[in-house]
Amino acid sequence: MAAPSGRRPLRVLSCGDVEGRLGALFGRVEAVQKRSGAFDLLLCVGNFFGSAEDPEWEDYRTGAKKAPIPTYILGANNEETVGYFPDASGCELAENITYLGRKGVFSGASGLQIVYLSGAESLGEPAPAHCFSSKDVTDLKTSLLSTPKFKGIDILLTSCWPRGVEKFGQSSHGDVDTKKFGSGLVAVLAGSLKPRYHFSALQKIYYERLPYRNHTVLQESAQHVSRFIALANVGNEDKRKYLYAFSILPMSSMEPAELVRQPQDVTENPFRRSGGWDRGPQHLSEAEGEPVRQYFFDLSSKPKGKKRPPEGPARQHPQAKRPPRKPPLPPAACWFCLASPEVEKHLVVSIGTHCYLALAKGGLSADHVLVLPIGHCQSMVELASEVVEEVEQYRSSLKRFFRSQGKRYVAFERNYRSQHLQLQVVPVPQDCCTMEEVKEAFVAQAEEQQIELLEIPEHSALKQIVQPGTPYFYVELDTGEKLLHRIGKHFPLQFGREVLASEAILGMPGRADWRSCQVGKEEEAAAAQAFRQAFAPFDIAQED
Repeated sequence: MAAPSGRRPLRVLSCGDVEGRLGALFGRVEAVQKRSGAFDLLLCVGNFFGSAEDPEWEDYRTGAKKAPIPTYILGANNEETVGYFPDASGCELAENITYLGRKGVFSGASGLQIVYLSGAESLGEPAPAHCFSSKDVTDLKTSLLSTPKFKGIDILLTSCWPRGVEKFGQSSHGDVDTKKFGSGLVAVLAGSLKPRYHFSALQKIYYERLPYRNHTVLQESAQHVSRFIALANVGNEDKRKYLYAFSILPMSSMEPAELVRQPQDVTENPFRRSGGWDRGPQHLSEAEGEPVRQYFFDLSSKPKGKKRPPEGPARQHPQAKRPPRKPPLPPAACWFCLASPEVEKHLVVSIGTHCYLALAKGGLSADHVLVLPIGHCQSMVELASEVVEEVEQYRSSLKRFFRSQGKRYVAFERNYRSQHLQLQVVPVPQDCCTMEEVKEAFVAQAEEQQIELLEIPEHSALKQIVQPGTPYFYVELDTGEKLLHRIGKHFPLQFGREVLASEAILGMPGRADWRSCQVGKEEEAAAAQAFRQAFAPFDIAQED
């Protein structure tokens, strides 16, 4: 691998299953280089050879033809092609075509670190020549994780997909189900080594997962993200992508801030489990039905004078003891449980399966609404998944509704001195201020009142950051930006309304306290009826 001058990034091509179609692959590579300039190397994952007798290969093996770029390949994934790889430790098979080996680390003068694992997964020992075993994965992990100040690797090459990689990723690929074909051992390897790029093949599809983070938000220092890309087979009839081009600067040459920069679409890590990153490979032969437990943590110092239960992953064990909690408020005594005689039903504007919408009593505006669970629940972090899904559906419909009226919205929740979850959704006219100005107003007023508002990543679920029973204030803009404050002893109950009512946003500071904004029941009922009619085309409760 040639050394780049200074900090010039390496230009790399990665390819899926070649299956002996060397002419098609190298013809495509030459076309790409003619159009885009020279690349430094080509990395091939999956089945490089198609059969025991591959006619195209003979020309390259004898030197009659030459690969147009230094090409590095993985080993056999089946018994039929084992004979092409004479040395398990790796060797040059033809000019410009190198077999990396069964497993190992490949580093060049540039400092780029490539880890590779050839073959299919084997559950037995010793593994056949075309397979890898748990010992191979353990050896790789041990050699790398024992390196002082290990932070991760640049590229991971495996023919097998890691099992579970699609979790938290985009859902547009209905044919991706790694429970059927993914490798648990590769999942362990990827979770432990934290590759910046991970390439796989064998499934004859192209799948580029959203980047995922390698740290726990607000608990650990920021780390680089990982990108998983699965590539299709060369020359496939469906025109699926089999060649992937990218530029990469070795992480050893990068500034720390540049390395850990987080993209907007980053997600949670699909491989983190209740035992952390480093579960032994022997556990991964078990069925993948094991639930992935959440990791909760405290965002502030522990209150003095009170004992707290252990923090971190230990809290999530099914038998872990939790501090005694107050018994739930009976629905009859709750103002917001829909079955309660106390609920003011004339304010209700939509009723779904698990949630309902109601106008806020003493709202900041005539279309200030609340999203509430029908059953009794205190906060967003305690909602069942199906209820969370319906909350998101209501928020999405409200977003469309308000956008149709030239408005954006801000949603906030105060889980402090409240018995029933109230997600307040307040529209903000677009000609009033931008969402960036709304965010700045929240941050500025928080600083004035010595409230620590932390920004959390867009793709982080609140229940992954806050444990049940923890008081908090949470605000989310309709852009997806989120701010969170872990409440200690005191918190201004009207903080959310105060910010939105301020001159910086709605310009109605006199409406910061809902009690000063109340009107008669008839006026409330009329406002609810007007909202109900206007919202009807967007109401998920009225969809077929």
